[in-house]
Amino acid sequence: MVGAGARLYAGSMTSPTPVAPLPADALARSLAPFGESRMLPVEAYTSDDVFAWEQQTFFRGWQCVGRSDEIAEPGMQRADKVGDTTVLLVRGEDGVLRAFANTCRHRGHEILPCGSSTKARAITCPYHSWSYKLDGELFSAAGYGGFTSFDMAEFPLRPITVEEWHGWVFLDISGLAGPLSRHVSGLEERIAQYTPERLVVQGRHEYVIQANWKIVIENYQECYHCSSIHPELCQVSPPESGENWAPSTGVWVGGWQDLRPHAVTMSLDGHSDGVFIPGLNEIEQRRIDYIGIFPNLLVSLHPDYIMTHRMVPLSPRETWVECQWAFPPEALEKPGFNPAYAMDFWDITNREDWGACESVQRGLDSGFAQPGPLSPDEDAIYQFVTMVARGYLGQPLAAVQEPATA
Repeated sequence: MVGAGARLYAGSMTSPTPVAPLPADALARSLAPFGESRMLPVEAYTSDDVFAWEQQTFFRGWQCVGRSDEIAEPGMQRADKVGDTTVLLVRGEDGVLRAFANTCRHRGHEILPCGSSTKARAITCPYHSWSYKLDGELFSAAGYGGFTSFDMAEFPLRPITVEEWHGWVFLDISGLAGPLSRHVSGLEERIAQYTPERLVVQGRHEYVIQANWKIVIENYQECYHCSSIHPELCQVSPPESGENWAPSTGVWVGGWQDLRPHAVTMSLDGHSDGVFIPGLNEIEQRRIDYIGIFPNLLVSLHPDYIMTHRMVPLSPRETWVECQWAFPPEALEKPGFNPAYAMDFWDITNREDWGACESVQRGLDSGFAQPGPLSPDEDAIYQFVTMVARGYLGQPLAAVQEPATA
């Protein structure tokens, strides 16, 4: 989602992206140099019009819709909410994952209800039984044999751009966002060694937070608040430790924190019931990395597990979050392995965070809130806020632009 032109998506767009319904002078204040800037306008977190714009813009480019192992076998099919629509994911007999608009080409009936899944040798609409091959080609339309002009080849399911990256599934509904590799540029060196694709999910929680999705991300990208609301976290990781990475050509922000000397990982007492992820160096075994891939995937890299938060905005003031914990397969073979050591710690920490996020939302809704300044410890939030502000103005999201190509 970067390029030489002033476009939200890469250069395949034919016209500028419409700007968000926000005052340009307020966004200019958000884009001021770090130390002089302000947070996003209050309306960015409260306005129905801004939320609708985000659904039509931010959530039509690359976003995560889950893990590959959730739809790993041929014939598996799943319908998910993506932005303001639903999408059908299908694993073909050839092993290729494909995505389609979740609507039949006959009269628009959903192929699957949102959130449901099935496994079959074909994709079948439950309304009039139009049936499609797993690659989306229509092969059966009952009763249409009497029309000599009817050509099934004209009515395949509408494809949507999908890519798999390190075990996660990403979609680009717009078809305009360019290659996923560009969206995650600069992350390969930070994530590949953790081999997320071979880890096994052993725990999952769902939360519905009464706060805007951006508030959740902003909270995740700083530990300025940790000493105030996270006593458990501060016992195993110094909140003042680590640093954030410089902006890149990718559409993400991130940084890291150290573990305290007694702690092996993030758990209530710092112990681990698992094993180190194979291939990590000594530095990676002594820290936690926090990465936010725009717009909806937060990846927490621990020495012995990966935790993710995947978000789906439901309204300006409500966000669904799926939290997953994945461990190396070697941990599952260890006698006495139990993922609760990681899950319990983060469930406590998550709920502390959600309470803070919901309080921020109430404050922004109070009628008295004004965009505040960022502290020196909130440079990752600055990176995120400026990314969003550029997007609101129809500009490329990434802070660092790739060189223009001839």
